[in-house]
Amino acid sequence: MVLPMFSSLSSFTCYPLLVSGCSALLVTSLQEKPPSVSSFQASEPLPESQSFIRQPQKDSLDLSLLGEDELIVREEKRVSISWSRDASPAPLMTSSGTTKSESPEQEPAMSSSCDSSPPIDVQIAQGARKKSSTPLKSSQSEGSQVTVIEQPATKAQLHQLAQADSEPRKKTELSQSLKDALKIINDSLLKKLGAKPISSQSLKSAKATIQDHWFNNSSTGKSDPHQVEDYLDYFESLSIPLLEYCVNLSDSNGNTAMHYAVSHGNFDVVSILLDSKVCDVNQMNNAGYTSVMLVSLAKLKQPAHRTVVERLFKMADVNIRAKKHCQTALMLAVSHGNGDMVNMLLDAGADINIQDEDGSTALMCAAEHGRVDVIKHLLSHPECDSLVTDVDGSTAFKIAWQAGHRDVGLLIYVHEQMLRSKLPNRGDATRSSLISPPRHKRQPSQ
Repeated sequence: MVLPMFSSLSSFTCYPLLVSGCSALLVTSLQEKPPSVSSFQASEPLPESQSFIRQPQKDSLDLSLLGEDELIVREEKRVSISWSRDASPAPLMTSSGTTKSESPEQEPAMSSSCDSSPPIDVQIAQGARKKSSTPLKSSQSEGSQVTVIEQPATKAQLHQLAQADSEPRKKTELSQSLKDALKIINDSLLKKLGAKPISSQSLKSAKATIQDHWFNNSSTGKSDPHQVEDYLDYFESLSIPLLEYCVNLSDSNGNTAMHYAVSHGNFDVVSILLDSKVCDVNQMNNAGYTSVMLVSLAKLKQPAHRTVVERLFKMADVNIRAKKHCQTALMLAVSHGNGDMVNMLLDAGADINIQDEDGSTALMCAAEHGRVDVIKHLLSHPECDSLVTDVDGSTAFKIAWQAGHRDVGLLIYVHEQMLRSKLPNRGDATRSSLISPPRHKRQPSQ
């Protein structure tokens, strides 16, 4: 392929030239500069910056045998030379074709550079990564050094490390007296032969023992959820009826472990009690309040607590009225300005227009206390009825105006006018709901 390229030229001579690892031809004109024997003699050693090519021997070419227009084509093999990419000088070419370092101390320095790494600040400045002390095997020569870059851990590896088996937690050991009392109550619940009925006075001592241990473990502000879970596991190991009996066990005030857990804001214990699947979340204490009514007053500090409360609302009846004043959880949340709980109760299906013994609704409770943010949220609800009147014939607008909350009163008044335009025949008819005998003086929301 070379000869046709120069067919239009008169006469040329070619010399070997190293270009990018391949043999090339150096072409010069014979007419302009005839070659001489001296041009093929060994020249001075090339500097290190030039290619290392072994020069042709003096007697390897006889120019007298060449014609005037003939080309000389010669190819030499490049000597493969490699050295480290640091600041050390390139190796020199020996007469035997091998390479050697310029100084005898270069080779130990090169080997020691692989064993020691630069300081951390130097690595950061140069963008260096950690190097492995064990080189990878490759097709390179045995003397070549290979740099191995450590790859960062993948997400799967981190997840596997996090899920690694750890030392199992030591479970809480129940006292022997509690175990004996549990066995007595369990035999009675299962109606085993010879067991006394659960209402028997002779079981009072066993009941007191269980009550004392259970409430001390589950019903304090610092109750450990793991210990509560250990207790429930032991109850369940004996029988499901015993588990249900202990979970719903009440003290002298009628409060259960769930009542205390929501009152203390210990939502980890609340979650464990809900997981038992036997907790009666609608059970009332002696004051007539359920755990849903008590949790409506709580402040949620973590997103996980919100999830637990949502589970509680789904499992409970959020529209149950308390024994006193017949108030609902929504009324209690509105009266205390707990907007977050108001939103969650409405999402759980709480009736926004339900009335207490005085005929008050949640909107009236918010109007009486001047809760502007809560009022706005209640009025935006599609089921909100601002035309409902209480036992005194007062609407939410009148209650807010009499309490001096004019800004709240204006919001309710606008809502009333919009509602009257949609329901022209509505008038001032009261909503048919639970209304006790008329009372001339309204009771403030508790």
